[in-house]
Amino acid sequence: MRNIALRLTYDGTQYHGWQVQKNEVSVAETIGNALTKICEHPVKLVGCGRTDAGVHALRYCANFKTECNIPTDRFPLALNAQLPYDIAATDAVEAPEDFNSIISCIKKEYIYKIHNSRLRDPFLTNRACFFPSPLDAERMKKAAKYFEGTHDFRAVRSLGTDTKTTIRTVYWCEIDSCEDIITLRICANGFLYNMVRAIMGTIVYAGLGKLEPDDIPGLLENGDRRLTGPTMPPQGLYMSRVWYEGVVGEMMTK
Repeated sequence: MRNIALRLTYDGTQYHGWQVQKNEVSVAETIGNALTKICEHPVKLVGCGRTDAGVHALRYCANFKTECNIPTDRFPLALNAQLPYDIAATDAVEAPEDFNSIISCIKKEYIYKIHNSRLRDPFLTNRACFFPSPLDAERMKKAAKYFEGTHDFRAVRSLGTDTKTTIRTVYWCEIDSCEDIITLRICANGFLYNMVRAIMGTIVYAGLGKLEPDDIPGLLENGDRRLTGPTMPPQGLYMSRVWYEGVVGEMMTK
């Protein structure tokens, strides 16, 4: 049995997230149906993480088991011929038998984009969060740095999925501002449900002057979700990078 790892990219606008849903169209279901046609047997696809409705992926990893004899390097072309315009396979590699896209993942990076302008840009619809109130990017940069390190992040998560611990390690949390686009880039060994969007909401509160950047360590220690910023809309969120060891890691960093 072959274990094929895919590098994928997708616009999540038309999908109810990655995970297969009973009554909604998902990214995993769409790709799985395409692979089932190609491989001529039911395919169970394992993704590197859950992305919610409207969330995008610049780089995403998924793997599946198959006995079909299609050459590995032909899978992206064969798959793209079956996929809609907003999902694409960009590479494939034969992974070790025990490789699992979510369990084997070392760390992940997300970005969140805000269009901070009084006027909408139709070309950024569903690609960035439109936010017309003025934001202080320097305050936001200071606030972001307080999320770096190992902390209990229960104050910036939504309930909805069970987890053994709410402690995570954030390797970097940075704000970049270019003209009217403000971008958060955050990398961690794992993320809680809505953690990135809640962190972004808290950073936005700092940018609005609703809290001080140096309030954040106390808010994390307190752990009360009601005291931190809002969960930002999904449209500005992208999974941007994932890290693995071995041949899959090489594929994902090309």
